[in-house]
Amino acid sequence: MIDVQQLTKTYHDTVAVNEVSFSVKEGQTLVLLGTSGSGKTTTLRMLNRLTEPTSGKIFIDNKNILSQPPEELRRNMGYVLQGYGLFPHYSVAENIAVVPKLLKWPKEKIRKRVDELLYKLQLPPEQYRDVYPATLSGGQKQRVGLARALATDPPILLMDEPFGALDMLTRFAVRKEFKELDELRKKTIILVTHDVQEAFELGDKIGLMDKGKIRQLASPPELIFRPADDFVKAFFKQHLFQLQWQSIRLKNIWNDLPEAGNDVNATLSGGHTLWEAMEQLANNNASVYVIDKETRLRREVTFEHLKMAIQKQKQQN
Repeated sequence: MIDVQQLTKTYHDTVAVNEVSFSVKEGQTLVLLGTSGSGKTTTLRMLNRLTEPTSGKIFIDNKNILSQPPEELRRNMGYVLQGYGLFPHYSVAENIAVVPKLLKWPKEKIRKRVDELLYKLQLPPEQYRDVYPATLSGGQKQRVGLARALATDPPILLMDEPFGALDMLTRFAVRKEFKELDELRKKTIILVTHDVQEAFELGDKIGLMDKGKIRQLASPPELIFRPADDFVKAFFKQHLFQLQWQSIRLKNIWNDLPEAGNDVNATLSGGHTLWEAMEQLANNNASVYVIDKETRLRREVTFEHLKMAIQKQKQQN
């Protein structure tokens, strides 16, 4: 889907991004993780040509994006800005409708799409479509920003620190909604963050960046249980215990879980992490159940299954 080859950006004598390469499959979420100044946002901005690369190649569906007009490229990408990026003089509905209007969608089609997204993002249109951003909370503004990026149902979504302006409790709640949103299940997503927990919660793959380079590009379990070098190991050391549990998703241990009857109440899906399953178990003091959303099959999860999964990863290291 997306193939980046030796992407480089220099500003005078400063190398902001240094020969970065990665690929993202259709439907995957890649998180670019790193501290401020590591080059992650510059890399993201080059993908929709808000920043032009100094050298390198970017292919989307085998087409070199540097050979097509930027406006055409951006029509197939949603972009969620850090700090919401809403137009203060536009209503919520007008903010969401910006790109559909540029594409000359019929008014009725725009109205239906705006209302559909507001419902999905828990912002009832009868209450929110005509209000202005100044009256919204931080979490509500972030939902509107996401709705605007999704308005034309683009196949690719770019997100720059999408939850960075939210307080801790709101960030947790919005991230949970983000993971469960059906609009995102088949999208190819590249997300920038400096939040380690966020990266492990949302990413199928994580590119850990430092000084303009990717130090390791891997799945969350590989980063924690098989770090490429001492830098990677040190970067995650402070949160190692929790990250071990957050790096593995229930879908990764699905075949190790016993079958459960279809009549049980499943509260987790395969996308949830072992950490989230452990929290559920701590609250229930019993088994919890996970469901495969496509097949509707259910399986049982206990503390013993979670401990066995962690032990297996450690043995494979």
